[in-house]
Amino acid sequence: MTLQQRLDAFKADFRAGKPPFNAPAFIHRIMARGTEELIASGAASRALKAGDRAPDFALEAPDGSVVTAAALIARGPLIVSFYRGVWCPYCNMELQALQEALPAFTAAGAQLVAISPQNRVNSRKSVRENALDFPILSDPGNAVAARFGLRFALPDYLIELYQTLGNQLPAFNSDDSWTLPMPARFVIGGDGRIAYAEVNPDYTRRPEPLDMLPVVERLSRATATV
Repeated sequence: MTLQQRLDAFKADFRAGKPPFNAPAFIHRIMARGTEELIASGAASRALKAGDRAPDFALEAPDGSVVTAAALIARGPLIVSFYRGVWCPYCNMELQALQEALPAFTAAGAQLVAISPQNRVNSRKSVRENALDFPILSDPGNAVAARFGLRFALPDYLIELYQTLGNQLPAFNSDDSWTLPMPARFVIGGDGRIAYAEVNPDYTRRPEPLDMLPVVERLSRATATV
């Protein structure tokens, strides 16, 4: 089963109210409205694209160490996945799919990191619960996400819904801005430029991890011949 098939199955069960879900219909309407408005805003079209120079970053890993983009890129092509947080089931399924693809990325000489606005405690939880062998980096206030063109502010009606559901983002993120990144993946080459970019304002839609592999392999071959 592909990642998107898993996400679609989860979404169908959630909308149908199958156990353990019991969400009333109005919740689905509010979530759909938020996604539709984000799509209509054109925010995704303003995110960085293939050919753009990737911003550098220095972010904390769960153990408190600082990880920089420059250091990672020096070791090979860099895969960066932006996700919303450990509270998001779609994000957790994506992280698990990335973990499944990790051996192929590693064999191709690539580095993989995921970035979210959550604090280090919740990043550790993400790593533990999804059995990850790659680091989760904390991006306070979605500052790095903003530089990639991914940050957006939740509208008031979504904030109210999240609070009702117990998704207290200020607690998860140690930040009261109520912002999130659009889910996105980038592959960055040794020259610091983005070779692959996938951004989707619909958080229930995620590309297959191995879609990035041909780009990673091409970048690795190019580095080897220099």
